[in-house]
Amino acid sequence: MTSTATTTSPEIIARELLYDGWYRFERLSLKMPDGKAVERHLLHNGSAAAVLPYDVERRCILLIQQPRAAVIDAREPPLFECIAGNLDGDTPETCIRKEALEEAGLILGKLEPIANIWPIPPVSTERVQLYLAPYTLADRISQGGGAEDEDEHITVAEVPFAHLQTLVAEGLLPDAKTLVAAQALMLRHPEFWSPTA
Repeated sequence: MTSTATTTSPEIIARELLYDGWYRFERLSLKMPDGKAVERHLLHNGSAAAVLPYDVERRCILLIQQPRAAVIDAREPPLFECIAGNLDGDTPETCIRKEALEEAGLILGKLEPIANIWPIPPVSTERVQLYLAPYTLADRISQGGGAEDEDEHITVAEVPFAHLQTLVAEGLLPDAKTLVAAQALMLRHPEFWSPTA
């Protein structure tokens, strides 16, 4: 792989805190490689983990839906998403096991790391560690729904492998982390879609 990057890296020369609440939001001044100062904005919202659980015996995956302000504002239907949550000081593995139990009533066993992605690098510091994880019906020990004190209103859906393939092929998984995880499942486990599976 070749790079066309210059030898001088941009640097942050000034910061202004605009908001400090659920997230932190800053206005930055960056000195670019040509010496020009430009304004950028930065959202500090921590790091997260997400998992796409799959059941080989029943040939399905597990996804969730929950109200999302941006989606409601866009007047679009709820997204199908992977189980996910902010690390809040936990390791990605510990975080995603807690979230799976909270959101879907699911006990996770083996975790298969996919990638540690930047969902929106133009403005956010967030990284999301993605996983795949096999499960069985016996691993679903409750209905889930999310933490009672967080008003998440989560619903759980099990989607057949064949339908997942259709969702991916037709661009019907607009949540980025979920699309990446679904494509990773299809690439790493093509046997799930073979005629003899």
